[in-house]
Amino acid sequence: MTATNRPASCPATRLRAENLTLSYDQRTVATGLGVDIPDHSFTVIIGPNACGKSTLLTALARMLKPRAGQVYLDGAAIASYRSREVARRLGLLPQSSTAPGGITVGDLVARGRYPHQGLLKQWSADDEAAVVEAMRQTGVLELADRPVDDLSGGQRQRVWLSMVLAQQTSILLLDEPTTFLDIAHQVEVLDLCAELHARKGHTIVAVLHDLNQACRYATHLIVMRPGGVIAAEGDPSTVMTAELVEDVFGLPCRIIDDPETGTPLMVPAAPKRYPLDTDTDTGTPSTVMAKTS
Repeated sequence: MTATNRPASCPATRLRAENLTLSYDQRTVATGLGVDIPDHSFTVIIGPNACGKSTLLTALARMLKPRAGQVYLDGAAIASYRSREVARRLGLLPQSSTAPGGITVGDLVARGRYPHQGLLKQWSADDEAAVVEAMRQTGVLELADRPVDDLSGGQRQRVWLSMVLAQQTSILLLDEPTTFLDIAHQVEVLDLCAELHARKGHTIVAVLHDLNQACRYATHLIVMRPGGVIAAEGDPSTVMTAELVEDVFGLPCRIIDDPETGTPLMVPAAPKRYPLDTDTDTGTPSTVMAKTS
């Protein structure tokens, strides 16, 4: 599929983009970019560094204004909505989130109710119930009175996700939600996202770096190459091939079935093996270091 248009056979979706030109820091990242996010999917966007993954996500969230083209939400240009209305329809977890010093978990999650507040509508029992339910879903309810600064990385990420869930939107955009987390906490956060998708029917769009995690969790995969070009998209079982990985990432590999899930598992080609140099004095082998240019 080209970057300029999506196939005519693609059905209408709640969130889509047409013919986007995106720039960041005076640099054009993508031209003629178009995507459709399938409703109720767990869509994962992957691609090499600086190919425009996060830039696309921020444009879908209306945090970045395209130089050309349009993002559409529920059939209307997203730019036509008021900010509060957008926040009632989709939630965004940015790549880097910083909590005010000393704020507690409960108070931070409560900020997710901002789109539902107004001059005539103050904090209500519905708001309280939404905050409690969001914290319960993410397993941080018992941390409600703890300062966010005191939490581990995995706990903090769950709290930020809880704040987004408190918005009570059915579309969640997550920009590298596993960044800076160890592998156990990465799996913890992604398992939670998968549960929200499966049990609650959320449409989730996440930018990830790990190809194997992307294939394990995604129901719809979007692969981007430098220049904001869509290299491939669809079900991971058909999209993820050794040829694609080498073409887009420059990495020779094999694709096998994940023994746990049956999803594609990317195994990088073995590194070049260097022969051992035998020490002529002792007759024992010594390691030969590869020369770098």
